[in-house]
Amino acid sequence: MTTEMQIRPLGSSTIEASAVGLGTWAIGGWMWGGTDEAESIAAIQASLDEGVSLIDTAPAYGLGRAEEIVGMAIRHRRDEVVLATKCGLVWHSQQGKHFFDYDGRPVHRHLGKESIVYEVERSLQRLGTDRIDHYITHWQDPTTPVEETVEALVQLRDQGKIRSIGASNVSQSELRAYAATGVLDAIEEEYSMVKRDIETTLLPIAAEHGVSTLSYSSLALGLLTGRMGPERTFSGDDQRKDNPRFSLANRVKAAHLMEAIMPVAEAHAATVAQVVIAWTVQQPGITHALCGARNPGQARENARAGRIRLSTDDVTAIDNAVTAHLTDLDA
Repeated sequence: MTTEMQIRPLGSSTIEASAVGLGTWAIGGWMWGGTDEAESIAAIQASLDEGVSLIDTAPAYGLGRAEEIVGMAIRHRRDEVVLATKCGLVWHSQQGKHFFDYDGRPVHRHLGKESIVYEVERSLQRLGTDRIDHYITHWQDPTTPVEETVEALVQLRDQGKIRSIGASNVSQSELRAYAATGVLDAIEEEYSMVKRDIETTLLPIAAEHGVSTLSYSSLALGLLTGRMGPERTFSGDDQRKDNPRFSLANRVKAAHLMEAIMPVAEAHAATVAQVVIAWTVQQPGITHALCGARNPGQARENARAGRIRLSTDDVTAIDNAVTAHLTDLDA
């Protein structure tokens, strides 16, 4: 390992952020079997201690819970953080398109101008800050034109309430529509060794327009951590309990992959999870990788992956292992 975290620009904005970021979906508790507030705060602060500046959250993570926890964790360290949160999944309104129910509350995908203006104020309050560094449309709303959504985001940027603009979970046509406005700085999309479809769909468009790409679920919801063996079980509302990606057969394949990349990890005095993260941020077009952590140990491990520089031979060895062990992974 080297001693410095990789720092990369966020699109055409003036913002630079750590290549490895902290994702806080699990910290919100929802679909992850609950959350421990003290452990979560400690995890966020451990990330900052290790050089992570990019902290990504969203109102939908526990209906505001993750934002509140992030706000508590960064209260005295705000200037160290490139703070990203989202809009577009709402429970204050039933406009837009119904997406899911949370504890009996309907949540809609809605990106109308008035709704975004309302949402940003709620997020600023929960986060305890006067600005959001990167504001992202969480899921796209087919009932609202992209132009209206972008108008709201540009207004917020002009007011200083947000500093850059992002979009998440976009189709190719939606990305082209955002890119055509000339104000999109980054997209945030699922990407990992087990889900690489954006390499041929979204990444070429993003590259053409100078748009950064943040990967989420970079460790495939934990499948690629090296700790998800055949003996692992899931309980409560943990989304992985019924997810076919976490079938016994898939966990066996993932375990074989971890064995195959262990020599690379050992050569860098790293864990296999750190090698997976390092591989991710060295993929063409992936500028930042978001990794979840629920305690300080996980946070430190993930953050230190940002110091690893894999050689061409390392990447080739890893690519060969991925091809050998993950090609037939169940969906």
